Amino acid sequence: MYPTKNDLLAEARSSLVELLNARLADALDLMTQMKQAHWNVKGPSFIALHELFDKIVEDAEEYVDDLAERAVQLGGVARGTARMVAKASTLPEYPERASSGREHVEAVTNVLAAFGKSVRAAIEQSAKLGDADTSDLFTGVSRGVDKWLWFVEAHLHADR
Repeated sequence: MYPTKNDLLAEARSSLVELLNARLADALDLMTQMKQAHWNVKGPSFIALHELFDKIVEDAEEYVDDLAERAVQLGGVARGTARMVAKASTLPEYPERASSGREHVEAVTNVLAAFGKSVRAAIEQSAKLGDADTSDLFTGVSRGVDKWLWFVEAHLHADR
């Protein structure tokens, strides 16, 4: 940990940096999985899904930057290389052979739901560590992920 005049206790800051880096790995994995979907989706809903997945990427990039910068603000180091992320991500693996819009929608909803769950847990964890700012950051990410999950799930409900 780097020295800082931030008034949070060093032990809390250290735990928060670990939590932020864990969700950073997930957010970077989310971003690349959405690009995988964006590049490879096929079918009658191609353009709608292609553009939707790219919009999720844009928001995920913001989550990534916010999480990484918060870790550094607290005196830590942001761990965001591809190799670091591959070791640390808790998200389910994206199906390499997904092709149809439906297959990508299923895969995307799975990863968004998993990321949303871990972020909601981080809201509570950071609050218990006495950091309302980090908890608020996670709350904003959670709201965004829930919105994207709703948008993508709407494509599943059309078949019912």
